[in-house]
Amino acid sequence: MNDLKGRVALVTGGSRGIGAAIAISLAEAGASVAVNYREKSVEAEAVATGIRDAGGKAMIIGADVSKAEEVARLVAGVEAEFGQVDVLVNNAGIGLLRGIDDLTEADFDLTIAVNLKSAFLCTQRVIPAMRQKKWGRIVNISSGAARGGGGIGPHYNASKAGMEGLTRGYAARLVKEGITVNAVAPSLIETDMVKQGLASSPARIPLGRFGTSEECAQVVMMLVRTEYMTGQTVALSGGMSFL
Repeated sequence: MNDLKGRVALVTGGSRGIGAAIAISLAEAGASVAVNYREKSVEAEAVATGIRDAGGKAMIIGADVSKAEEVARLVAGVEAEFGQVDVLVNNAGIGLLRGIDDLTEADFDLTIAVNLKSAFLCTQRVIPAMRQKKWGRIVNISSGAARGGGGIGPHYNASKAGMEGLTRGYAARLVKEGITVNAVAPSLIETDMVKQGLASSPARIPLGRFGTSEECAQVVMMLVRTEYMTGQTVALSGGMSFL
């Protein structure tokens, strides 16, 4: 389907994993996609090259989305290349594995800045253009840790719970303006974070396997395409969320 043809999408943290899969899916639907990265320019370029080779439109743009001045530059760069942002996916995030006795104030502040403040900064920056068009889609990538114990640490729980509150708050205030705001909450997706020690086995997942980045992208695309859904968080957990 080319239902997003003529639309511009920005995916933060789009160089690998879930972000890369989302960027590719948006491009397959016809959107011009900006792949944001902070350090991994080579990986980001590989995602963009793959999109272009398949006939899509993509650009890469580096920025630390936890900083307001960087976000301003990021969005201005996307607008200069492709036009105003219609679809924003707030995917950038970090997961610092910490026990409660090892967690420091610096760890907490950094996690909140990268995982939560970045979503606020990017959302605030793209809302004016969406309001003008009376159309916009904002999807925030949360986590099962927003409502469960999680395995990374309370700083991560707090950042993702805050993201879901941010989702509901914006959704309630933009619902009359053609802009939907939703979240996806994956648990134990087969990404670098999981492979690096968060879960060595999928044994506790009812479906018996880890989820995939592509499955996360499918849910994001459903939210982008669905006009009659806003303020919701979709759990993607292989059955863990209802046990």
